[in-house]
Amino acid sequence: MSTEHLDVVIVGAGLSGIGTACHLERDLPGTRYAVLEAREELGGTWSLFRYPGVRSDSDMHTLGYRFRPWSSATALADGPSILSYVRDTAREFGVEEKIRYGHRVTRASWDSASQRWTLEIPGRPGTLTCSFLLMCSGYYRYDQGYTPDFPGIERFGGTVVHPQHWDPELDHTGRRVVVIGSGATAVTLVPALLEGPDAAAHVTQLQRSPSYVLSIGRTDAAAAALSRWLPKAVADPLTRGKNIAQLIALYQLSQRFPRAVRGLLRRLTRSALPEGYDVDTHFNPRYDPWDQRMCMVPDGDLFRAIRHGDAEIVTDTIETFTETGIRLTSGRELPADVVVTATGLTLQMFGGAEIVVDGEPVHLPDTMAYKGMMLSGVPNLVYMIGYTNASWTLKVDLVAEYVVRLLRHLREHDLGVAVPERDPEVGEAPFLDFGAGYVQRSIDELPKQGTRAPWRLAMNYAIDAVALRRSRVDDAAMRFVPAGARRASATERAAS
Repeated sequence: MSTEHLDVVIVGAGLSGIGTACHLERDLPGTRYAVLEAREELGGTWSLFRYPGVRSDSDMHTLGYRFRPWSSATALADGPSILSYVRDTAREFGVEEKIRYGHRVTRASWDSASQRWTLEIPGRPGTLTCSFLLMCSGYYRYDQGYTPDFPGIERFGGTVVHPQHWDPELDHTGRRVVVIGSGATAVTLVPALLEGPDAAAHVTQLQRSPSYVLSIGRTDAAAAALSRWLPKAVADPLTRGKNIAQLIALYQLSQRFPRAVRGLLRRLTRSALPEGYDVDTHFNPRYDPWDQRMCMVPDGDLFRAIRHGDAEIVTDTIETFTETGIRLTSGRELPADVVVTATGLTLQMFGGAEIVVDGEPVHLPDTMAYKGMMLSGVPNLVYMIGYTNASWTLKVDLVAEYVVRLLRHLREHDLGVAVPERDPEVGEAPFLDFGAGYVQRSIDELPKQGTRAPWRLAMNYAIDAVALRRSRVDDAAMRFVPAGARRASATERAAS
């Protein structure tokens, strides 16, 4: 059976994987690499999600790549536009031809003796190995969204659909729709289902508890002005820098002065809704601003739908589904023809692939995250997870730049292995300090983070930009092994 060996394998052809591959093409030409994609299409989230109105919930001037700036003044872009942007980027940088579709990695095994990963890919003939593995598969399951066990749901005579598995043939024209959820997907769906010739008759957003909702412009006026008066090479970095500063400022203000920010958001929300609307019931979360991700709505479209009377928000809990709708704990019944369960994601690291080091399966909760991109005791593996309080790609771009520096360091010093070694004096903390339900449901299955750098996740672009661009790759936490230096595997050490 033949064996193919590559310098680098990137798992996942979404926003992270394509961006990382572009960094290799630009900054490490000649690298032998491939992008493995389990599905038959690139784009990740942006080719998977097809529900009405799907769009970014981060501004595109920071969600777009630093090396290929988003060129439109549109701030919150629709899903098809983002997918086109990712496709065009892959084509422009020559990444498209490096993607291998239908390649699902189910197991990655590291062998210290040969200093390489062996990847198990069902259905692929031969063996694929690599020296360095980049996991760019995100952190949720593509084949299964999260839906709670709703009582009586089997009795419901209408249609139930999860946004992650939206049926393009689903006809909601003139129908009564209930959207269960309060996150970004729910607040996107409600106004979108009321637009166009196939508009629903009425949409109810049913939430157990509210989220913060902030209206922002669909287009970035400053970006439009800068691009009109300045060369693109100047306007793009200025727009990106402005938006990064705004994100950091909003987050820091929310963390330091939560009562003041809560009050401001309440006033903004009240001004966007009809006189006398019960803001304190439907838009007053139990948590402080940015303890969970804030929902952005373009040009206040959610508020506009509520003002027009075509949409309503109900804050209550479900007692049971009935044949014709949902009965709430309060006794109210919501009639429904279609129920959309916008109830979140199912967390999954590394696309579900098992990670094995020298014959020993890696138990993620026993590891500690190094710089938010590597795991203690796991050699030559980097994973990409973006920010929870800012645009995903901001962190991905920084990590990709760091990977280039690390690979260049290995080559220049004839090194074969880079592995973070955990400091026993560093205390443990949860991997993500984030209150979202999909995180809290799976927090015990994730790695730990530490109580100080480089083991603590900053979740702050300004801090990470310095730490990942300027810090030494050969710091005290990283152990290197010369290329070709033989190290006994766990099995061999046990036998001796």
